[in-house]
Amino acid sequence: MEWIDRLNSAIDYMEEHFTDEIDYEQLGRIACCSSFHFQRMFSYMAGIPLSEYIRRRKMSLAAADLQTSDIRIINVAEKYGYRSPTAFNRAFQSVHGIAPSAVRQEGVSLRSFPPITFKITVQGVEEMNYRIETKKAFRIVGVSVALDKEIEKNFAVIPSKWQEASENGTLAKLVPMMNREPMGVLGVSTCSGDDHWRYYIAVSTSLDTEDFEEYTVPAATWAIFPGEGTGQSIQELERRIVTEWLPTSGYEYDNAPDIEVYLNPDPHNARYEVWIPVTKKRN
Repeated sequence: MEWIDRLNSAIDYMEEHFTDEIDYEQLGRIACCSSFHFQRMFSYMAGIPLSEYIRRRKMSLAAADLQTSDIRIINVAEKYGYRSPTAFNRAFQSVHGIAPSAVRQEGVSLRSFPPITFKITVQGVEEMNYRIETKKAFRIVGVSVALDKEIEKNFAVIPSKWQEASENGTLAKLVPMMNREPMGVLGVSTCSGDDHWRYYIAVSTSLDTEDFEEYTVPAATWAIFPGEGTGQSIQELERRIVTEWLPTSGYEYDNAPDIEVYLNPDPHNARYEVWIPVTKKRN
């Protein structure tokens, strides 16, 4: 099954389970990647976070149920996984702009969000430079922060951790310890499988330390993309990797950390590399 076909199979799975709890790990298994990588792919390709898509689809179905039957609002809320009527009312209004109790009024305006279908579209975009490198396992030391399994909840957590590391002297202590490849300040997302997800701000080093956490990045093959510019630039590069390079590359995500290598960590004029773990696409 091709990569895009697996993504669409994951959409089919969601359509069959909107009245159950959507299992993010199962979505990753269907797409043959981690739930972290699935959420990233989905967000970049669909233009909205996975959790927001699920909420919109559930509220579209809930509105149809209320309009076409005499089902009670509290039962619709329970059907789509909302134990609190208040939470359901809040979600419904955020999508439709009206309360569930107003749906059965004549002439009321509602919003419909149909299921997404993914397709490959070949575009004439600017070139992308990259290289494929296989690396042995390497040790990093630094500080980390726990990540939520819904990745959009981490958009504030990670920048806050970088600011803290800059202001409290952590980065100033880490940089002199750097003595092994990759030579740069690293942002490492360890989000594979069901383990606890963490984001490390670290360096690769052979030096002993009691001041910082340690983590061993496993041996893997990475597709490495260079870039420069602001923090927004790295997000745009990551989006292009997922939407333009990955679908037609002959590779797919492997079960290993994502790595950001900041060669020049100035946030206003950074030079960096984005490392994504890859394996040759299954036939």
